[in-house]
Amino acid sequence: MGVWARSDEGWRWLAHTLTVERLRTLLPETADLPVTRQALPALRALNFTVTGLLGEGVAARARFDPQAKAVGEWLRSRHLDIPESLL
Repeated sequence: MGVWARSDEGWRWLAHTLTVERLRTLLPETADLPVTRQALPALRALNFTVTGLLGEGVAARARFDPQAKAVGEWLRSRHLDIPESLL
């Protein structure tokens, strides 16, 4: 799942705030799963890989798995205090 910021100030806040531990708090279903966080500063983005969140994943099934696209929206629906200057 990718998360990015629109500005350098937003990127600094995002990179400092959205840690693996914070992600686990926001998405409790990741609590017992391996989570890898990759910082992509040139894109002002973070990428999180949550191994096992979708079971064996879409490649293990013959039909489309829409849940994978919904994980980012699920994260976006969580509440987190964002500095007013970034809104």
